[in-house]
Amino acid sequence: MIRINLLPHREEKRKQRKAAFTALLLLSALIGGGIVLMVGGWNANAIAVQDQRNNELKTAIVALDDKIKAIATLKQEIEALKARQQAVEDLQGDRNQPVYLLDELVKQTPAGVYLKAFRQEGQRVTVSGFAQSQERVSELLRNMSSASPWLERPDLVEVKAGSIGQGKTARKVVEFSVIVGIKRPRDKDKPEDDGKPGDKSGAKPQQAAAAAAAASNDRAA
Repeated sequence: MIRINLLPHREEKRKQRKAAFTALLLLSALIGGGIVLMVGGWNANAIAVQDQRNNELKTAIVALDDKIKAIATLKQEIEALKARQQAVEDLQGDRNQPVYLLDELVKQTPAGVYLKAFRQEGQRVTVSGFAQSQERVSELLRNMSSASPWLERPDLVEVKAGSIGQGKTARKVVEFSVIVGIKRPRDKDKPEDDGKPGDKSGAKPQQAAAAAAAASNDRAA
């Protein structure tokens, strides 16, 4: 007996294939969505970790900046304290400068030189007087330049022929004016730099005295 299938089997297979395709598509979508969620979650976690590290780094940088500012402020305070201490020491040393100055002028003034006045302005002293000869003035400058621990850089301002006394008792002398530096106690033991360019005292003050005296004598003649 021959059996004939009159049911729409092709349509049924088509529906089955369509349902399988739809299920596969849905499964793929679910898997893709899961992968996207997993990757997104991993990225979000990595970003959160990096943000946390960045925040920690920013906090550390701010703290370091604060420390640097504190160190800079501390250095400024230390320098200010040093400056105050130096100022106090200078004031204490300057109180004794007149004593040192008078003592040095007595020690370094050679025979035949007579001082009549001196005036101090800061660390420079103007000394004036008269001498028996220009050689005596040169010796005074030489003593101030190299033999004194307190005096430095003598500068001959003026030298000219003069006289003291009247009539038969008048004597010819050499009048002079010298500007000399006086050291502070903290600078007394420092080595001098006598060869500096522009240092008027130089290494041969006696030559300056001789030249100035010669010029003065020429003018007088």
